[in-house]
Amino acid sequence: METSEFEHVLAALTPPNRLACELSACTGLRISDVLNLRSERLQERMTVRELKTGKTRRIRVPKTLLDRLTAQKGKIYVFENRLDYRKPRTRQAVYKDLRRAAKLFRVTETHLSPHSARKIYAVSAYRQTGSLQRHTQYKKPQWSAVHFCQ
Repeated sequence: METSEFEHVLAALTPPNRLACELSACTGLRISDVLNLRSERLQERMTVRELKTGKTRRIRVPKTLLDRLTAQKGKIYVFENRLDYRKPRTRQAVYKDLRRAAKLFRVTETHLSPHSARKIYAVSAYRQTGSLQRHTQYKKPQWSAVHFCQ
C-alpha cells in the first residue's frame, strides 16, 4: 500500500486512532509502543523502550504532530483506554477501527493493520538511505528485507 492510499484510510479513523497510526508511520514504532507512551514523557525527542524487544530507541516527533498529541493526551497515557484512563488504548481497538475504514474504502487487495504504518515508515526510510536494518533494528538484514518487502 502506498502512503497516499494509507492517508485516505487514516482520514476515516477516529482521531486518537489516526494519531496513533500517524505516530507509528512517522517514527517506525510498533503500535503497542505508541499506545504505551506516557503523557508526562511526551516531547519532541525522546527515548522509547520497545515492549517486544526491550531495546531502547531514540525517536523524533515532528512539531505539528507533537502539538496534536499534546492536545489529546490523557492523564497517564497519551492514548487512554476508553473505559479506564489508568490503562492505555488497546492495539485491538486500533486494528478494529482500521479494518472498519479499510472496508469503507473497499481495500481488499492488501491486509491493512496497524503494522502497515510501520511498513510504510520502513519503505520510506529504505528509499532515503538504502538500509532497512538501521531503521527496524532487526538482528539480521535478511529478516527486515523479507518482512517489509512482502
